[in-house]
Amino acid sequence: MREIFTSRPFLPPINEFVRYLKKAYDKHTLTSHGILMQELEQKLISYLKVKNIKVVTSATTGLQMAVKAFNFEVGSEIITTPFSYVATTTAILAEKCTPVYADIESDNFTIDADKIEGLITSKTKAIMPVHIFGYACNIEKIDEIAKKYNLKVIYDAAHAFGAVYKGVPLVQYGDVSVVSFQESKLFHTAEGGAIFTTNEELMEQFELMKQCGHVDDNFVRDGFNARLSELHAAMGLANLKYMDKIIEKRRELSILYDEFFEGYVKTPKKQSDLEYKYPYYVIVLDTVEQKNRVMEKLCEQGIYPWHCYYPTLNTLKYLETYYSCPVAEDICARILQMPFYYELDKKDIKRICENTVKAIKER
Repeated sequence: MREIFTSRPFLPPINEFVRYLKKAYDKHTLTSHGILMQELEQKLISYLKVKNIKVVTSATTGLQMAVKAFNFEVGSEIITTPFSYVATTTAILAEKCTPVYADIESDNFTIDADKIEGLITSKTKAIMPVHIFGYACNIEKIDEIAKKYNLKVIYDAAHAFGAVYKGVPLVQYGDVSVVSFQESKLFHTAEGGAIFTTNEELMEQFELMKQCGHVDDNFVRDGFNARLSELHAAMGLANLKYMDKIIEKRRELSILYDEFFEGYVKTPKKQSDLEYKYPYYVIVLDTVEQKNRVMEKLCEQGIYPWHCYYPTLNTLKYLETYYSCPVAEDICARILQMPFYYELDKKDIKRICENTVKAIKER
């Protein structure tokens, strides 16, 4: 019986990966603005139809760079979501700012924009929402609040590669957006990420920061070593040519899931203004007991879903303040990320769904 895991990275033909690697070998350059990194940036700009991009070592680093770029005072508050990977909170804490958690909405699990304004204080400097599972936040409402209170908007767009909202790439909204290129993502460079902004001055700061803050031998500002290696860039370049094929396959798998699961589970609400790219497939069960039973039964069959983003970030033990987020805590207790990757086929989805439905029907 073949094991089915939650995710599995798409790997291009190895000869194509090696062909890119050979370019780096021939140049004897493995990092520091290598030719492959530059080529990857240019091809991503073209593919995503964005103004500019800075590829970096990870989305976590990119988020921290985004916070650092605005020079917030120590203790400044950033309103964010409790339902995300811990990197969202980590980036805020790393820059000595304080995360403040607004609950999520129950349809798409993005930050509830109606809960943001009530959390704003004199210390609030920014909002860091997450386009969770590739679904768009309430961009218009968040933008309205940000303008009213003179706040920056930093989108954790880790899952939003390629998504288009109202005809505009989703990563072009807000002051800054950061995408992940980690191996479990729709597009990956094994490890990596990218920063997007339409602000040229900010982009110049990001370029400085990713180079440890120096130009040649002149140290201009503090920064990081956030340079993507040529080895990672080679993986990205080899993968990029397959993106349309990957997205179409995932769309087909998503439709199959929807057909099998209709009437049995809750899934995120479709967004008519969003050109979705199918980075994940998640379901919400009726109760914690039902979720645990489904997970147990699937694992017995060699199928391994993931209890994603548990616990919610507002409950992290090393935070000084607890913010009540009942919707997030409830959803988090009942959600499962289902297996979803290019190599799956109709038989796999049928096997996953039949076992899931069987477990749901058990009393």
